[in-house]
Amino acid sequence: MYKHKIYKCIGLVGICLAVASCKVPAFMQSAENKSVPESYNDNRDTTNMAALEWRRFFTDPNLVNLIDTALKHNQELSITLQEVEIAKNDIKFKQGALLPTVGAKLGLGVEKVGRYTSQGAGDASTEIAPGKETPDPLMDYTAAVYANWEVDIWKKLRNSKKAAISRYLSTVEGKNFVLTNLIAEVANSYYELLALDNQLEIVKQNIQLQKDALEIVKIQKQATRVTELAVQKFKAEVLNSQSLEFDILQKIKEGENKINFLLGRFPQEIPRDHGSFLNLLPPAVRTGIPSQLLANRPDIKQAELELAAAKLDVKVAKAEFYPSLDISAAFGFQAFNPSYLVKSPESMLYSLAGDLAGPLINRNGIKAEFKNANLRQLQAMYNYERTILNGYLEVSTQMSNIDNLEKSFRLKSDQVDALNKSIDISNDLFKSARADYLEVLMTQRDALESKLELIETKKNQLSAVTNIYQELGGGWK
Repeated sequence: MYKHKIYKCIGLVGICLAVASCKVPAFMQSAENKSVPESYNDNRDTTNMAALEWRRFFTDPNLVNLIDTALKHNQELSITLQEVEIAKNDIKFKQGALLPTVGAKLGLGVEKVGRYTSQGAGDASTEIAPGKETPDPLMDYTAAVYANWEVDIWKKLRNSKKAAISRYLSTVEGKNFVLTNLIAEVANSYYELLALDNQLEIVKQNIQLQKDALEIVKIQKQATRVTELAVQKFKAEVLNSQSLEFDILQKIKEGENKINFLLGRFPQEIPRDHGSFLNLLPPAVRTGIPSQLLANRPDIKQAELELAAAKLDVKVAKAEFYPSLDISAAFGFQAFNPSYLVKSPESMLYSLAGDLAGPLINRNGIKAEFKNANLRQLQAMYNYERTILNGYLEVSTQMSNIDNLEKSFRLKSDQVDALNKSIDISNDLFKSARADYLEVLMTQRDALESKLELIETKKNQLSAVTNIYQELGGGWK
């Protein structure tokens, strides 16, 4: 009768575990969308500049050396590399959970029980050997090995390991994304420095022209052809240009220090070509087709791997509702006297047990974690879709920027040519008293501004091509 009740209880527990494992909360998930338009502006050419290695994309040897130094000493990149190693070690940690845990122990203890207890009375009447009573107090010496193993019947541990692998690969793509950003940032800072050098040279030339014009105005004042007002106006213009010179010098220092920071070193001069900046030609732009972004852009691949890891996390959280099977075993020797430890089989101990356990009531914590895992998966999916959309829009915007900058550069070049001619004309007219000195001043000011804007446009052209190279996924290979 008692056996019947025991079997009935065991059966009831088994039914409860089965019912508990079946009641797993369901969660609706949106289907991910990784589709992109077939082309940029109806261009089906698959030639993609992202496949070009950065040493071949950038031809300036000074810039190549700067990028090379940045890749070796940049602190942010070094921090990212440590994140990669941390993720790699997490894989080993998850792998260890799949294997049995085996350990060894040596134990030493003492026990003194009351004489007038069931155990004390039993020990007092028990002889360890003929004529030898049980020692009091009783020592306990143990030497044993033990093992514990959770059988991965629901793939919880294997999915957890797969999620760790996906996150490791995600950190690798994150490192590649840092590489592309670093290369582009060094290149853009270098072009900005070249532009400032050329702007400084133009300002210096303009200062000299203004000083020459000031001397002419002073002479004309002595000849009573102009007043002191004209002299002061020309002088103010010289002072304004000299002030602009120091502003540019400060920007040059800031630009050099920015590059030195990216290179992970203390301030020093940045080697560069001070030649004609306006004659630099950016590489030809080849964008390929949008679907190539999925394979080339590290941030898109990183988001995709994060999504894969989040999906596996949901499976791991779901497995928490199911019963888990734990197996434990031990083998060794135990005795109250060290000399008896090697006496077999009397001092031998061993055990083998299997436990099937699962949650029955108060599962709110498990439910909450399961729902959070689903929500994190949705976040990862939306982030993946957003990253794809952002990548396409960045390329599309930069293509339009490159086209408009090219047109703007041509128009500004014509504007500079026209204003350079107008400077000579205004000077001649002023000398012959056929033009007012204000016309000369405005012409010089307009010419200076147009030259500075032309250099700025050239810098933006070079940066735009560098940026689209980065946005297409180039630089990390």
